Amino acid sequence: MQQVDVAIVGGGPAGSSAAYEAAVQGAETVVLEKGVPRADREGLGPDSTDAAGMLDYWVDIMDFRPEEIPDEVILSDLEGASFIGPNESVTIRDTGIDATYPEFGFAFHRARFDDWLRERAESAGATYRIGTSVSDVTTDMTGGHTHEIERSDGENVQARYLILADGPQRTVTTDAVDQFLPHDHSVRDYLDSNIANHIAYQEHRKVPEELFDEGLLKFWWGVMPGHTAYPWIFPNDNNVARIGLTMPIGMDLADVENPQNYALLDPDDEQIPPGRVYIRRLLEREYPEYDIEEDFPLVEDRGKRKGTEAYPISSTRPIESPTEAGVAVVGGAMGATSAFHEGGDHVAVRTGKIAGQLAGQGRLDRYNREWKRAIGEEVRRNVSLADMVRGWNPDDWDDTFRLVDNMLNRGEYSPSQALGSGLSGIRLVAEYKLRKLSLGSGRYVQLRQNDYLF
Repeated sequence: MQQVDVAIVGGGPAGSSAAYEAAVQGAETVVLEKGVPRADREGLGPDSTDAAGMLDYWVDIMDFRPEEIPDEVILSDLEGASFIGPNESVTIRDTGIDATYPEFGFAFHRARFDDWLRERAESAGATYRIGTSVSDVTTDMTGGHTHEIERSDGENVQARYLILADGPQRTVTTDAVDQFLPHDHSVRDYLDSNIANHIAYQEHRKVPEELFDEGLLKFWWGVMPGHTAYPWIFPNDNNVARIGLTMPIGMDLADVENPQNYALLDPDDEQIPPGRVYIRRLLEREYPEYDIEEDFPLVEDRGKRKGTEAYPISSTRPIESPTEAGVAVVGGAMGATSAFHEGGDHVAVRTGKIAGQLAGQGRLDRYNREWKRAIGEEVRRNVSLADMVRGWNPDDWDDTFRLVDNMLNRGEYSPSQALGSGLSGIRLVAEYKLRKLSLGSGRYVQLRQNDYLF
């Protein structure tokens, strides 16, 4: 049995970031990654894709300098984002948060990003064991903490510290953490994959040159039902865009209020359409004069499989880790990523870095405090916004985009319109601030360290 200081389950952004930091501290570190094939990657790698866009201040949250990110990872710089409702829209060209990255953000190649993080970790001394899944984790708390990680090939690993970075599906995390909860409780009570997750689906398509907004992200809100359910277009490079959406898992059309109000639902629908149907309807609605299959062809050498990919995105509040047992849960596995802001590579990287560094130093007991200090404001902001829009209908999105557009472009409106927008804006901002205030002192966390038993 291999014995190491730090074992990490999952080789995505959180896991590889943890591996680098632990190895830099001199800890013997191993990453256990089951590995999946992708059309745009040589060999096996993590099953951890998303729409792959990075905002300017997210680079700072990751604790990277802009120049550290390799040119081959970045596909294109972004200039702004358009938020489009059923009838109203607004475009912003500034995130409003101080950042070292000089542009609004960038679109990036996810497989290259993952591979770059792995190369950093290996260069620091971490080793990777790829191609076999983890089947179980057993923790012995006799005289400290020791973790035995069982692998399906029988080649087990024993470690002093365990970092769980298996993403929002939490195939290993759930049982590993349940060891430290009362028998009538489970991590599933907080992070059940069918409740806490959204499913995302996207297609890589070539976009007609005259339609390709190279620097502009586009998000459509209020056109499909579901909390934080929306389609998007992310420009990449060479007129290729990621066209996708996120929506709740297992949503029932019978539970949708006023389905006729959603532009991407059809009166003949008997159930919620699959992602590919939603995307087809979006493109037909936005570009009716084009033949979708001919003018927006799939780019089959990108993504996981023939230009398409599906993946879960956690949409919940994060949990604290049972650090007294030498365990840290990071990134999507802890619920720190969000469907509201389209994934969360930035918080995955940062939580992984913190856990890896502290495990490598033998100070993992500080992890819960340190991750909240680093990303707490980001999580609090996203939870506040997601809570605020829960239950919104298409008219609510139109009203908000019209309001924000008025406020950003006051010179184009009469004094009475500006005044009305101002009063409505005050109410909108006040609601957001009140919700954010209610989540102070870490109240955005739903499972506390004190809830664990040792």
